[in-house]
Amino acid sequence: MQIPGDLRYSSDHEWARAEGDVVRIGITDYAQDALGDVVYVALPSVGSALEAGAALGEVESTKSVSEIYAPVSGVVSAVNDALTSSPELINSEPYEGGWICEITVSSREGFDALLDAAAYQALTT
Repeated sequence: MQIPGDLRYSSDHEWARAEGDVVRIGITDYAQDALGDVVYVALPSVGSALEAGAALGEVESTKSVSEIYAPVSGVVSAVNDALTSSPELINSEPYEGGWICEITVSSREGFDALLDAAAYQALTT
């Protein structure tokens, strides 16, 4: 299982990568493996305001449907439209091509409070 050291993680198995005030969100390798083959992704709308912990979309797999939760508060500034036609990117590239959305935050406080790689690894073992 991959747990990149440069990311932050939520206890709900989302990852977050910050570049300035923009945080890119996806689901972890652990989560995609537990879900199985992803067949559909419901993306949030650009411009939607989200609170940390709120559902931002869902991932449907051959096993189940799972909510995706915002690990930070802010406004959705971009979505990964490639997932509409290629939802399997979540399985094959969970940390690169399988990202879900970007959220512009007003403060990095919520991002800084997320789990680091060591804490997330401890959560999943």
